[in-house]
Amino acid sequence: MKLGKWIGGIMGFMAMGPLGALAGYAIGSLFDKAAYAPENMDAGNETYTGQRNSFLFSLLVMASYIIRADGKIMHSEMEFVRRFLRTNFGEDAVAEGEQILLNLFEQRKRMEATNPYAFQNTIRECGAQIAANMSYEERLQLLSFLAQIARSDGNVCAAEIDALKEVAQSMQLSAKEVESMLNLSGNSLEEAYKVLEVEPTATDDEVRAAYRRLALKHHPDRVATLGEDIRKAAEEKFQSINNAKERIYKARGMK
Repeated sequence: MKLGKWIGGIMGFMAMGPLGALAGYAIGSLFDKAAYAPENMDAGNETYTGQRNSFLFSLLVMASYIIRADGKIMHSEMEFVRRFLRTNFGEDAVAEGEQILLNLFEQRKRMEATNPYAFQNTIRECGAQIAANMSYEERLQLLSFLAQIARSDGNVCAAEIDALKEVAQSMQLSAKEVESMLNLSGNSLEEAYKVLEVEPTATDDEVRAAYRRLALKHHPDRVATLGEDIRKAAEEKFQSINNAKERIYKARGMK
């Protein structure tokens, strides 16, 4: 399935506003309007398609900001995005998705040539548009993907952390949620506390309450409308949260 097909035609809330403006430049000739033209759409699928397409393009937009946060484009980060596209859309989508990212990088360069803060301001506006149109749980899953991109080279620098927190804030998410996402793959007790968004000094009852909150807001069913592939990614995230909880419970002798 080619990327031009899922991104073309009906795009839900991203058809307008700053996301729509970026789409007009970044997608360009990749549009395949016939693929999702109204006459070719099953009416029952229009809402699903719009939600999914908006989520995925929003991910590419924010990924373009995170990848360039340290001033360079790392092969490992681009390869993570390629794997994501390959897994969800097939081999044909990889080259097109990469081209969209390259177009976004080029647009950033053009915008910053006249105003060094222009692209940053656009990203903040995109975050506000996302916050107004995506559910809290969908925004958390988007942040999770962005954190995975930042972690993909094995080192998350200060500039990437700052960019993640900036993006999170624009989407009305918190710095603690960024820390939680960045520590999901950790194995230490310290990292486990960050995943649960509590301090090591928290009481057992506070730890239990924190886990219940995370389990509720990160439950895979909360993003099921975006597609089975994204739901499976949410399941992996959910398992990482459970693993962090088990490390803390074991260290404290909790049941």
